[in-house]
Amino acid sequence: MALKKLTLDKRNAKFMGVCSGIGRYFGVDPTFVRIAAVVVTLLGAFPWTLLAYGLAAWFAKPATALAYDDQEGSSGRLSTKDLRLNMRDIDRRMAEVEQYVTSSNSSLASDIEKLR
Repeated sequence: MALKKLTLDKRNAKFMGVCSGIGRYFGVDPTFVRIAAVVVTLLGAFPWTLLAYGLAAWFAKPATALAYDDQEGSSGRLSTKDLRLNMRDIDRRMAEVEQYVTSSNSSLASDIEKLR
């Protein structure tokens, strides 16, 4: 089992990606993390929350593209642009399969006959 590390989520970042990275780490919406950070800061932890935020931004590394792909796959949320690109790729592959199956391919026909 691999250890999870806190990474900066630059795609969903408002400022440096710390709160969105914390949200990704704990599986929580980053908006809740941002609201909690503001509330804690206003309730009296002013210099410490800013210091902790700065240290997290300094020491945490940006998330890799693979981490973004994992997150998109698990949440099911895709932008329309990403969805359109995925569908184009699927359409292209389906056209290749259809062309292969409907062509006069004697090796394919013999393979199908062997399976019967």
